[in-house]
Amino acid sequence: MTKLSPAAQSVVNAAVEAGGGYGKATPVLHARLAAALEAAADQVVPETTTPWNSTLTPLISTKDVRSKILAIASELEDQ
Repeated sequence: MTKLSPAAQSVVNAAVEAGGGYGKATPVLHARLAAALEAAADQVVPETTTPWNSTLTPLISTKDVRSKILAIASELEDQ
């Protein structure tokens, strides 16, 4: 397994700790976490999100949020 980014590692750590610390970071766990992140990205920022429609400028675009969530998911899938 390759070393995970800090963001992906924190997701894995949170999942293992939520299980009382008894779990292990297995490929199956990584796949499940990746699927959960992909589903979250689709719910939080659907791919068909319309452009920002406000006079305020967002600090981060919804596309950036989606892409960062999906990048973590992709990294976990590759494990």
